[in-house]
Amino acid sequence: MVIEKSAKIKYRRNHKNKLSKVEALSSAQKLAFAPFTFQAVGAMIDLGILKFLDNNSSSIESIIKNCKVSKYTAITLLQVGVYSEILEKSDGLYSLTPLGECFLHDEMTVKNFNFMRDVCYLGANELTESFLKESPCGLQKYFVDSETIYPHVPNLPEKARKSWYDFDYFYSDNCYEDVLKIIFKDDIKEIFNIGGNIGKFEKTCKKYHPDCNLNIIDLPVNKDMAEKNVNSDNFKFFSCDLLSEEKLPPISGAVFMSQFLDCFSENQILKIFEKIKLSAKIGTKVYILEPIIDNQEFAGAGLAISHISLYFTCMANGCSKMFTENEITSLIEKSELNIDKIHTNVGMHCYTLLECSIK
Repeated sequence: MVIEKSAKIKYRRNHKNKLSKVEALSSAQKLAFAPFTFQAVGAMIDLGILKFLDNNSSSIESIIKNCKVSKYTAITLLQVGVYSEILEKSDGLYSLTPLGECFLHDEMTVKNFNFMRDVCYLGANELTESFLKESPCGLQKYFVDSETIYPHVPNLPEKARKSWYDFDYFYSDNCYEDVLKIIFKDDIKEIFNIGGNIGKFEKTCKKYHPDCNLNIIDLPVNKDMAEKNVNSDNFKFFSCDLLSEEKLPPISGAVFMSQFLDCFSENQILKIFEKIKLSAKIGTKVYILEPIIDNQEFAGAGLAISHISLYFTCMANGCSKMFTENEITSLIEKSELNIDKIHTNVGMHCYTLLECSIK
């Protein structure tokens, strides 16, 4: 019996989704060429093309003259801009679309773009290797040969360092006041901020509740930066590697961790919880602030947060990720902390504050 091999059929799978085959193919091309689109936007920013076109529809000749670029540069980038919907062309004049305007005027887009460009872009090419080795191969190839990025952030190249800090604090800074209202409803007298970084939470806290005793616990390099950045009689600073055998200082009142636990693997998080429990009094409150993937109001936010997990993979540590609500609550329950309440939609960026306590 002869079995005939069927001819190769091109793209004939039937899928039950909202995209037609033509729309799916179009979206596939956007993804396939996305790295070039990203860099083309960066080039248009660097060369002043987007800024020149802001509220100023212009001919290609005017763009060449005012941005001091060659005809080749202008034509090539403008064509990419139009087909990427960054720009539009009408009657021979180019102008920004609402999408293009985001890269000039939307603070979130600007900070996300700079973080991806200055910190993550090159290292993203090492993503597969990072998954295989469970190590941040992008960090090791392009910045520093280290197991994690955290002790080295203050010494990153200037642009990368600025973009890292701008990105890191843009989101959480905008919800600290809402967080403090929740924390101080229980008349908390002392807060231990684990992973305090350069002390921005403490500055907000001092304005909101000047009599509260504040303690920053972080890696030595970050502890030293915080000590220089904030100065007050009721501030104390402790250096500690949470993954080492070092003990934490005696803890009471409340523990606060903002975008901290997502920097660790699940096993490491359980060890951190155990270390906190060993040093904290029974009844100590534990507040965990995170941008939870599935607690976002807008789909674009969920997409962005899920992609930040890839930064952790190839640039930060090779082993951590952003959480869904079920992932973080499961870890808290495994650690035998009590979850008292989950506050969602905290601040302007839909953060989640998990209010827990030491049993």
